[in-house]
Amino acid sequence: MTLTQSACRQEILTAVPSIACAGVTPSAPTTWNHNTHYHRVLLDALPSQASDVLDVGCGDGALARDLAARGLSVTALDLDGPALERARAQGGKGIRFAQGDFLRHDFGEQQFDAVLSIAVLHHMDAEVALLRMRDLVRPGGVVGVIGLARSRRVGDVLLDVVAVPANRWLVARRGYADVLAPTVWPPPLSYSAMRRVAGQVLPGAIFRRRLLWRYSLIWRRPEG
Repeated sequence: MTLTQSACRQEILTAVPSIACAGVTPSAPTTWNHNTHYHRVLLDALPSQASDVLDVGCGDGALARDLAARGLSVTALDLDGPALERARAQGGKGIRFAQGDFLRHDFGEQQFDAVLSIAVLHHMDAEVALLRMRDLVRPGGVVGVIGLARSRRVGDVLLDVVAVPANRWLVARRGYADVLAPTVWPPPLSYSAMRRVAGQVLPGAIFRRRLLWRYSLIWRRPEG
């Protein structure tokens, strides 16, 4: 389905104000990149009484440290050994780092108040991964994803174009921390396909295309 010019314009106008928030992201300026820029989206989505959180594909631990800084108990899981070594080297009180494949890792009977991931979902089968995230969240808990997808719709392509000068401005202001974890490119699904998968697996999920080549997905598991 294609977007009308009005809808395209609205997506751009909705996304652009995120530039103004660049100076208030939780991480220090030297850690800024397209992933840390959206930490605040996940932090703001946490349940008010959250105590323990699973960070899926934690990489160098930037999100885990932001979560721990809020007094949360964090399980930070990643398959990549070197990434975990870098994360452990930076420490973080309240963080338990573990190496493993998210789709196969044995969590036992454990559930979490939130299961979060950044730039990881496109490394896995999205439907299978979202189902596992859903099952690991307690009633009232949150699944939160910042992810990557491919642009196919007119509105997505327009946002990609707008993102180029916005990104240059942000990098000039804040610098850029390279992502050292393994990468997958291009992402297997388009934004439209990812939106459909999210709606099928997590009914009621809020899916939003973000400016800096990312999308956000927030779903709250019903109580009871």
